[in-house]
Amino acid sequence: MSLSGTTTRYGSLAQAFHWLTALLVLIAFLVSAGGPPTRVYSAANASTLLFHESLGFAVFWLLVIRLVWRLFDRIPDSPPMPAWMEVASKITHWALNALLFAVPASAMLGAWFGGHPVTVYGFGAIGPFFGPWDAGAALADIHGTLGDIILWLAGLHAAAAIFHHVFLRDRVLSQMLPGLPKVR
Repeated sequence: MSLSGTTTRYGSLAQAFHWLTALLVLIAFLVSAGGPPTRVYSAANASTLLFHESLGFAVFWLLVIRLVWRLFDRIPDSPPMPAWMEVASKITHWALNALLFAVPASAMLGAWFGGHPVTVYGFGAIGPFFGPWDAGAALADIHGTLGDIILWLAGLHAAAAIFHHVFLRDRVLSQMLPGLPKVR
């Protein structure tokens, strides 16, 4: 398989970016301590927080790399589908990318405005760059809500891809899944 996409499939690099992003988001969600700042920043949750923040940092930069790669990569043509499905697909993809930016950004800003650094494996503590401000707690709440939304939207995205594969028998799923046989 080629690094670049074709008219019917995403390239191996785009597929790797997609599945790595999905995996990192899922793991970050599962390891999150969540809750009030006293719980999130407690000594008992320090290793979990470090892991969660490192994953979020990786998701943020992976998104940047994905978007840059997309500028140069060939995007497959959509298989024939009703116009409303095409519009829903585009809206979902835009929303997922916006959330992949907003979830880590709201976490970093929430931490910094709360007077906490963001700690990342290999980089150490980053910030805080601002003095404590009341917006820190609100941004942390927004981060949690956006984290829930991205999982629901990603689940809907996955369900739609499976629907296309099983019921519509088109290549929506096979163009992003390595090793899945091509359908029309």
